[in-house]
Amino acid sequence: MWVFDATPLIYLAKVEALTLVKDLDGSCIIPERVYDEVVTNGLENDYSDARRVERGIDDGYFEVRPVQNDRRFARLQTNSHLSDADVAVLVLADTQDGVAVMDETYGRDVAAAEEITTRGTAYVVLSLTKQGAISDDDARTVIDEMIDAGWYCAPDVYTKIVRQIEDFAD
Repeated sequence: MWVFDATPLIYLAKVEALTLVKDLDGSCIIPERVYDEVVTNGLENDYSDARRVERGIDDGYFEVRPVQNDRRFARLQTNSHLSDADVAVLVLADTQDGVAVMDETYGRDVAAAEEITTRGTAYVVLSLTKQGAISDDDARTVIDEMIDAGWYCAPDVYTKIVRQIEDFAD
C-alpha cells in the first residue's frame, strides 16, 4: 500500500502523470486530511492539479481513507513542524503496513524515527521505470517537468536520478 502526501500528488498532477500510479504494486491511498488539503482547498482556489487528483480518485487510481485520531496521532500532532496531513500520512502508512510517499525531509526524518517506511516522488517514477511501466525518456520528462512546475530537487539528487534512469536504458 502506498499512502500519498500532498507534494507527490500535486506535482504528479501538475505534469499529468497521476495515471502512472496504476502500475504500482498495491493500492494507492490518500488520507482524508491530505484530500482536504489538496482537493477541497485546491478546488476552492481553482487549481487544475486539484481537479486532476479528484479525477484520479474518480477513476479508481486512489482511495480516500480516514485516519484514526489515536494516541500516536495525537503525539505526532504536537510536533509543530508536521501538518495534520503529514501526521495522517505517517499514521496511516504505519497502521496499514504501507509506504508513506512524501518528499519533505523533516517528515521523512520523523518517519525514520518512528520506523515508518517512506519513499519520495522520484522513487515512484524510478520504480515504474525499472519495471518497464514507463520508458526512460518519459521518466526523464516527468522529472524535468515536475522541476519546471516548482518541485524541489537538489542538483546532486537530480544527477543521481538522471544516472539511474540512464542505467535503466542500458
